[in-house]
Amino acid sequence: MPRMLQPGNRGQGKQPGQPLTGPTPPVPVARAVVDCAVYIDGLRQPTGTDFRSALALVRKTGSGFVWLGLHEPDERQMGDVAEAFNLHPLMVEDAVHAHQRPKLELYDDTLFLVLRTVKYIDHDDDEVANDIVETGEIMVLAGRDFVITVRHGDHTHLAGVRARLEARPEHLKFGPATVVHAVADRVVDTYVAVVGEMESDVDELEERVFAASPRDLDIDVVYLFKREVLELRRAVHPLASPLSLLSGNRPMAESAALPPSSKEIRRHFRDVADHLTMVNDLVTEYDERLTTLLNAAATKVSTQMNTDMRKISAWAGIAAVPTAAAGIYGMNFDFMPELHMRYSYPILLIALFTVCFTLWRIFHKHHWL
Repeated sequence: MPRMLQPGNRGQGKQPGQPLTGPTPPVPVARAVVDCAVYIDGLRQPTGTDFRSALALVRKTGSGFVWLGLHEPDERQMGDVAEAFNLHPLMVEDAVHAHQRPKLELYDDTLFLVLRTVKYIDHDDDEVANDIVETGEIMVLAGRDFVITVRHGDHTHLAGVRARLEARPEHLKFGPATVVHAVADRVVDTYVAVVGEMESDVDELEERVFAASPRDLDIDVVYLFKREVLELRRAVHPLASPLSLLSGNRPMAESAALPPSSKEIRRHFRDVADHLTMVNDLVTEYDERLTTLLNAAATKVSTQMNTDMRKISAWAGIAAVPTAAAGIYGMNFDFMPELHMRYSYPILLIALFTVCFTLWRIFHKHHWL
């Protein structure tokens, strides 16, 4: 695969006051390599971390496979890997550029599985609910004698997965399919942990909404939390179809990395798919509960606004009585007999007080005040 090079500044002299610029030096692939090993009969071989020599050893002996782990490789680094393992350009492009939807694709005899990783961020206050789920990605490229894991993000490390598999060589002897299952199982386990952590937050948020007064209710927190649940749903829900393909006998999942005869691995994939189904059910439940909370919070706020409007209308009605009297006696007509009555002023005050007090009693009886 041709490498992507930046144009240089040949034939251009350095101008006074300008920094010296030139082509960006290529970053070696080793900078992106987390680990690389050869496994024969489930046992790790004493080789170096150079993936070219590891792949040459596997293909020379005709047994075992290479497991190459990469962390956020750039185009040049992934281009070198693609050249050695003969990877499809579209697969390489997706592996370099993150923000892919969970999917399973087959390029000739190479499986390409995209997994969205999630991490629950501990917090003491729901005010930071807009940042409690951090997402990343893991791409798995598996062939007959190799498996490449490309991780984007600083969480869901795969070192523990590799260590557990190396401690159980009877599983690693099944080849790259074992690594694909282990990575998928690790990612789904993080989903289970995250939904377990979020359950307490949803319960606490539910108690807050129904216990708080409408004046102290903050709908923004509910909305931000619902947005995080939707982010988790976008990571979890699309993975159901790839796991269904990997656990079945459909042609889409049949490749050199996962042949139809690997029934034991497919049984393990079905177990992972069952766990994912449970996670999907919980995420859907959280989404529905938060939708109900949003509606309940909006109803409480709307009810409080109606109550305030009734109070304002009631006081406005009471205030209209003296305002009407003042308007009548402020018209400055010459022939108003009440103006010359000796007790007209106290009579008017008593009448206004009586009418206003009667209105207050009526509004108070109907819970308007």
